[in-house]
Amino acid sequence: MGQTLCVCSRGTVSLGGARYLLLHRLAEGGFSYVDLVEGLRDGRFYALKRILCHDKEDRQAALHEVEMHGLFDHPNILRLVAHCMVEKGAKHEAWLLLPYVKGGTLWREVEALREKGTFMPEQRILHILRGICRGLQAIHSKGYAHRDLKPTNVLLDEDDQPVLMDLGSMNQARIEVNSSREAMAVQDWAAQRCTISYRAPELFAVPSQCIIDERTDIWVRIQPSGPPVPLLQGCTNTTMLQSLGCVLYCMMFGEGPYDAIFQKGDSVALAVQNPLTLPSTTRHSAALQRLLFSMMTVNPQERPSINEILHQLEGLQPAPVGQDTTQI
Repeated sequence: MGQTLCVCSRGTVSLGGARYLLLHRLAEGGFSYVDLVEGLRDGRFYALKRILCHDKEDRQAALHEVEMHGLFDHPNILRLVAHCMVEKGAKHEAWLLLPYVKGGTLWREVEALREKGTFMPEQRILHILRGICRGLQAIHSKGYAHRDLKPTNVLLDEDDQPVLMDLGSMNQARIEVNSSREAMAVQDWAAQRCTISYRAPELFAVPSQCIIDERTDIWVRIQPSGPPVPLLQGCTNTTMLQSLGCVLYCMMFGEGPYDAIFQKGDSVALAVQNPLTLPSTTRHSAALQRLLFSMMTVNPQERPSINEILHQLEGLQPAPVGQDTTQI
């Protein structure tokens, strides 16, 4: 089952015939933690992700994440170097060896800029967004959806290229729901696997007769403030698309559109059903604002596909020099 692994000493592990030195903890969550390790053979740094598995269902979920990694060889999707399942008494741990991406997460970068009193320059927003879209395009082309796209699941490499990670929530893009029981099963799954403040509206209250597709990766519903912004060609409604829309919003304004609502303990499920007022600013070009609007509708059937978004993106020009330096 994957690669063989042994803990050779307190500070090293052996995985797939290679030894790695444990350096320090990078991140920790409720069901997994990630350590920085160094390959003793090649001198490279890696991230060793350990997923706690309490039962058979947890083990299957971890192996599903391994399987999803195996589908892709793409510069904007984190690759899997090696993996194994380790017995820990009655429980197990799934160990995933991943490349170490030095730049950290997109969310950490957004926070760092906010602490300095600045926002991300528009040219950089477009550069990062293109890479995220290319990663999603690769996922969607295989018939899958990421389902948990958010700034903490996007890494930035040394060239500022985004890399999508945490593929554990990925599943078949097209889910056909034909009964109340099936609807509840999808809704319960989304509650466990999809971050609430970045979850598409259709996953909060799943109808008993519907089709869920990859456009859950693209959703935010926005009510513009100030003068109306002309829509992108091909968009027919002023309330348009979100998880990707939420990520774009976060890069533009320094936080996700529903982060504050979630932190206050208010209902995100209710908030996503209503138009969100876009902060008034002259910081962004009209083209970028139109792009944001094009990604934001509660009705998933009205959202553009990732190919349509990439087409719109390729036509955008970087913001003029001087427009990028924006202070809070």
